[in-house]
Amino acid sequence: MTIQRQYSLPNCTLILHGLNQSIGFGAQTEVRPLISILMTTECHFAGHNEVLRGGREFFESLIFAVSTYAQEFLSQVQMPIQERLRQRPSVVLVYLERIDRNLHRLTVKPQDPNDPNQANAAQLNLTTVHLFDLVEAIDQFFADPQTLPDLSLQLAPLPKRYAVSREPLVERAAPVAIGASGLVLAAAALFMLPVPEVKRTEPSPTTAEPGAVQSPASSPSPGAAPTTA
Repeated sequence: MTIQRQYSLPNCTLILHGLNQSIGFGAQTEVRPLISILMTTECHFAGHNEVLRGGREFFESLIFAVSTYAQEFLSQVQMPIQERLRQRPSVVLVYLERIDRNLHRLTVKPQDPNDPNQANAAQLNLTTVHLFDLVEAIDQFFADPQTLPDLSLQLAPLPKRYAVSREPLVERAAPVAIGASGLVLAAAALFMLPVPEVKRTEPSPTTAEPGAVQSPASSPSPGAAPTTA
């Protein structure tokens, strides 16, 4: 019997159809049986009538493409194409590219080029809300221990050297130029300020001049006799 898992968000719904490899009676009577074999993956987006479908290879490529692209989108650091190809699964079916600030193109290559029903690649233009609802649906899948527990995703942190090398020279030089111009303006402002006057302190009127000597009150000389009337 086919088992279905559904991870629903307002703008994206991820549906997985699979089987339980165990054939015991206990496995068949589980309330939430384990999905160990993935048969079909469906990806629905709000506002789009087209449904993306595929098997396990499509699902693994979708997980890697979406997770890697979201990492680059949030960090604003784009991984070089050689590094991206080295980390991708052997079969690459899903691509994501940025169209503008709020629009992202999801491209799915045909799994079987010889199949006339899959002659052309499917393309959907997703908004950023669509994109991160899909990221959340994938996160819910990885948090579910009863669905494909053998499937894992390993993303390495993006090296900082890519951020430095991709930063334009003008943007890197702007803070230096702003700092230098700020010093020039500060120096010019200080140059235009008037020189403050220094006032000399004048002596107080009660202070005696240095050359003046105050004589004591005159007293009668010793030899003078007092006059009588």
